[in-house]
Amino acid sequence: MPTESYDVIIVGAGFAGLTTARELIKAGKNVCVLEARDRVGGRVWTERFEDGTYVDWGGAWVGPTQDRLYALAREFGVETFHTYDQGKSTQFFREKVKRYKGLIPPLPLLSLLSLDRAIKRLTKLSKTVDLQQPWLTPEAASLDQQTLADWMDRQMRFETARRFFKIAAEAIWAAHPADISLLHALFYIRSGRDLNTLMNIKNGAQQERMVGGMQTIADRMSEAFQDKIRFNAPVRAVRQDESGVEVITDGAAYRAGRVIITVPPAMFSKIDFHPFLPEEKQIIATRVPMGAVWKCYAIYEKPFWRAQGLNGIAATPDGYVTVTFDNSPKDGSRGILMGFVLGNQARQFALLLPEQRQREALSAFAAFFGPEAARPVRYLDHSFLNEEWSGGCYAGVFGPGIWTSAGDALRQPTGRIHWAGTETSDVWNGYIEGAIRSGERVVKEVLS
Repeated sequence: MPTESYDVIIVGAGFAGLTTARELIKAGKNVCVLEARDRVGGRVWTERFEDGTYVDWGGAWVGPTQDRLYALAREFGVETFHTYDQGKSTQFFREKVKRYKGLIPPLPLLSLLSLDRAIKRLTKLSKTVDLQQPWLTPEAASLDQQTLADWMDRQMRFETARRFFKIAAEAIWAAHPADISLLHALFYIRSGRDLNTLMNIKNGAQQERMVGGMQTIADRMSEAFQDKIRFNAPVRAVRQDESGVEVITDGAAYRAGRVIITVPPAMFSKIDFHPFLPEEKQIIATRVPMGAVWKCYAIYEKPFWRAQGLNGIAATPDGYVTVTFDNSPKDGSRGILMGFVLGNQARQFALLLPEQRQREALSAFAAFFGPEAARPVRYLDHSFLNEEWSGGCYAGVFGPGIWTSAGDALRQPTGRIHWAGTETSDVWNGYIEGAIRSGERVVKEVLS
């Protein structure tokens, strides 16, 4: 087959790949972006409807210290607006509804104290992590042999405290605490500043959303180099030799001096590398699975819960939908509730028929916000678990032993192959901000 030649080939047109392409083009490099999907954005996808409604299936929020993402929003004229959080939040526990103010739900006093103490201890411990080299963190081997669940069991005597901490953990990592290395949890917390930042709306990671949806930025960002992007072009093989790298897709071959892989580690195994990847890189490829999450959207004529003094935020340790947010548009012209199904519950949810998923989600919304929530104009749900080119969301989950056995290989170039993507970022790892920063890093690496 004929071969197209470039200076650099970029695999993946998510925020890491787009950032990389943009910066390399500025530097005068001839680049080609190969994207398996028919769109840009990767794990950021905004679905839009004829009536003007839109929903974000992937990354949707931006918050303080996510400076690169804010800068892109300003540059491309995408307005941000505050996530609705006025009024009281909702707790549903043991078949009872309670309304409350603040971040922590109204638990029995001893459980509340236990939960508060655990959050503070975990944040304090996270400050010991070496962000650039987590495997060199003091007591790294011991921390990496434990799971977050192990730590929870030791730190929180009360089951109620553990159950509500589990809600927060699954909302942050989209994984059960038993699947997360304690070292990775600490690294992730420090990468995103602290635990309160990761959990919060105000001054937190969920502070703002984008008018028109998050993919709007990716769409506008890629407009200047649309001719450089090949859609529906999944990479099947990467073969490198002394003079360069050959990249094979379905029916096409490309040649370049360098290749940058920006897809998540779980996708590495879909590519036939020759020579084979080093052992440490193989560990990352085969033992860093994606998180598991469904987003369930119910769209209403109006955000009726606001008139009741509620903010649309709910939490429960029971059932499939354990966390909800008000995802209505800025002008409140429609009411949109979004519910997360996370971790092991997400995998069980995937086994249900569509009508069963809808029934379970709307039943949860009605338990939180009353019978009106069971009667939306439209219901939709989606999971990146079902997407061939993501395998899950939000990001790769590092279980016990990965950071200390293979962490130093995560960003290390493999000959002429370089690695980016949010999983490789030391700041805001797992977030869109982390993806952008990883692109900036890898460009410096390639140009040096």
